[in-house]
Amino acid sequence: MLNAAPPATSRRRGFSLRATRRACLLAALISTTGCGVFDHIKPGPHDTVESYHDDYAMRIEYPEVHTCSTAPSQAAQQTTEPLSLEDPSKIPALEMSLDEAIQLAVQQSSVLRSIGGTLVTNPQTATTVYEPALAHANPFSGTEAALSAFDAQWTQQLFWNTVDQPQNVNFDGGFAGQFTPRVAQQTQATFNSGLTKQTAQGASFALRHVINYAYSNNPLRRFPSDYGGYIEAEWRQPLLQGSGTTYNRIAGPNSGIGQYNGVLIARVNEDVALADFEQAVVTLVSDVETAYWDLVVAYRILEANVKGRDAALQTFQYQQVRLEAGAGRSDEEAQAQSQYFQFRAAVEQSLGGTSGLYTAEQTLRYLIGLPATDGRLIKPTTKPTDVKVVFDWESALGQALTRRVEVRRQRFNLQRREMELTAARLNRRPLLDFLGKYRWRGLGDDLIGGGDNGQLDNLYDSITSGDYQEWQAGVEFTMPVGLRQASVAYAHAKLNLQRERAILAETELRVSHDLSAAARQITLAQQLLETNYDRYQSDLRQVDVLRRRYTDGTDNINFLLQAQRQVVISESSFYRALTDYNLAIRDFHRQKGSLLAYNQVQLAEGQWAAGAYRDAYEVGRCLTPRLQPQETCVPRPLTRGPFDPSTPQPTSVPQGMPYVPDSMPAGDEVLQTMMIDESETTLK
Repeated sequence: MLNAAPPATSRRRGFSLRATRRACLLAALISTTGCGVFDHIKPGPHDTVESYHDDYAMRIEYPEVHTCSTAPSQAAQQTTEPLSLEDPSKIPALEMSLDEAIQLAVQQSSVLRSIGGTLVTNPQTATTVYEPALAHANPFSGTEAALSAFDAQWTQQLFWNTVDQPQNVNFDGGFAGQFTPRVAQQTQATFNSGLTKQTAQGASFALRHVINYAYSNNPLRRFPSDYGGYIEAEWRQPLLQGSGTTYNRIAGPNSGIGQYNGVLIARVNEDVALADFEQAVVTLVSDVETAYWDLVVAYRILEANVKGRDAALQTFQYQQVRLEAGAGRSDEEAQAQSQYFQFRAAVEQSLGGTSGLYTAEQTLRYLIGLPATDGRLIKPTTKPTDVKVVFDWESALGQALTRRVEVRRQRFNLQRREMELTAARLNRRPLLDFLGKYRWRGLGDDLIGGGDNGQLDNLYDSITSGDYQEWQAGVEFTMPVGLRQASVAYAHAKLNLQRERAILAETELRVSHDLSAAARQITLAQQLLETNYDRYQSDLRQVDVLRRRYTDGTDNINFLLQAQRQVVISESSFYRALTDYNLAIRDFHRQKGSLLAYNQVQLAEGQWAAGAYRDAYEVGRCLTPRLQPQETCVPRPLTRGPFDPSTPQPTSVPQGMPYVPDSMPAGDEVLQTMMIDESETTLK
C-alpha cells in the first residue's frame, strides 16, 4: 500500500493545493515588490497592437450642450472693438440716469453681478434669481419635500415562486433496498397592496390587502390550489415621543433624534434663502451706484485734465512766441513744454487707464448687462447731490436694527434653533405607541367566480361574508435606559440656541457701529466737499492773478506752471469729494437697511403657473374667515406678517433752524440744506 499510486481524487486535490500555493506566492510577491516584477517580463506580441486608449481615451474634448440665446449671451457676441484713446466727443452718447442704470441691472440678468466677482473662476458661488426657487424646490430641505412626508403612500408587490423539494419519507414501511423519495411540489404567488397615511399629530393609518396563491401536491389538501388573503386596517398612534402637531411640524414624522427637517424648519430655510437673495440684490444696487458715480467723476477728471492740457498748451505756445521774438528763455520754454506733455499723459491716462473713463464705463456696462463696447458711450444724466443731508439718529438706528437684511436673516436662524430646542425637549421621552388592527380573512378555491366548494368557493365571497375576523390592540414601549442620546441632543440644541443669540447680539452691535461710521462719513464727506470747493475756487483765482503777472513780465513762469497743476489737482479733488459724498449717502442707506427703498427697487415674486391660480381660487372657496380669532387655538406663527424692504420709512429731523455752513461762499448754489426721507423726494 505504501507504493501504490494515489487515487485520482487525491491527485486532483494535490494539484489544486499546489496551484493555490503558487497563486498565494505570486500575490505575496506582487504586494511586496509592487509592479516591478513585470519589468522583467519580455514584451509579448500584444505590445505591437495599437491601443484605442492611447489616442482617444485621454484626449481633451469640447462638450456638446444645448444652449439658448439670452440677453447676456447676445451682449457677449455683439461686443465690438474696445475703446482706448478715442475722443469721447466723437462717439455717439447713450444718455442714462441712475434710476435707468439700476433698472437695467435688476431686470436684464438672471445672475446678480458684482464688481470684482469671481463668476468665471468660481461659478458655484454666484447668486441668481433662481436661488429662492431652488430652496423651495430642494428635494431634501424644501417645504414641499417636508410636506411629502405626510403624503399617502400606495405600495404594491407581486411575486411568484416554485418549490421542488425531495423529502426523506418512506411510505413502504421498510428500510431495505432502493426507494423513490417523495417530492413536494408547490407553486406560490403573493400580491400585496397597501395605502398608508401619516398625520400631523404623528398617527399613521394603513389599509392593506394581501392575496396568497398556493398550489401543492400534498394529498391532505381539500383541493390542490387555493387563494388565501385578508383585508387589514391599522392605526398606530404615538403617545409620548413623536406625538403632537408641534413636534411633527418641526422635526417631521419618523425623524431620528437630532434630525429636524419638518415643515417649519423648511419654511425658515426658504426665508433664509430669500434673505440671501435680498442681500445679493442690495450688493448689486450698491455696486451699480458705485460704478455710476465713478463714471461721473471719470468724466469730470477727464474734463479737468483736458482744461489743464489746453492751458499748458497755450502757455507753451506763448512761450515759443516769446522765445522766437527774443524776449523769452529756452529753459522756460522747456518747462512749459514738459508740463504740456505731463497733462497730455494725464489726459491719456484718464481716458484708457485702469481708473479712466473707458474702464469706468465698461464696468457700468457689465453691471447693467450691456456689451463691453457697442459704438456708443454711456453719458450719465443724474446730477450728484451737493446739498446737506440731515438724518435723525434715533430713527435711523431703530430702522437699522430691524430693517437690515443681515439682522432679519440671523433672527430666522435664531427662530430655527428655538424650534429645534423644542423638538429636542420633546424627544426626551420614551417611545410609547398604541397599535390597533382589524382584519377580515378569507379562503377560496377560486379568486373570483362560482364553484361547488360551498363556503370556500372563492376568496372575495369568503372575505366579504365576515365569517373570519381578527383584531389586535395594544401598546409598544421602548426606552433607552438613561436617554443618553436624547439628552445629548437636547444639550446640543441649547448650545446652538445660545450661539445664535450671541451672534444676533453681536450682529446688532456691529450694525450700530457700521451705521455710526456711515453717519460720520457723511459729515466728513460733506465737510470735505465744502473745503475742496473753497480750495478749487482759490486756485482758480490764483491762476488768474499769476497769468496776468506772468504776461506783464513781473513774475516767473514757475509760479504759473505750479498754479496750473494745482488747479487741476484741486478740481479733481473737488469732484472726487462730490462723488464720495453721494456714496456716503448711499452707504448710510445701506447700513440703515433702506438702500432698496432709496433707489426705488422692489422685490416681487414671479408669475405663478396658470393652474396655480385656479387651484388657489378653488381652495379659497372652501376657507371661512375667523370673525373672532382670539377664540381659535392656532400654533405660534413663524413671522409677524409680510415685510417689504422697499417700503420707504420716513426719517424725522430735529426741530429748529437748518444748519448752513459758514464757509459757503456768498451766491454759490453748491451747498444747501435738505431734510429728506428715505426716497430723497420730500423737501422741507
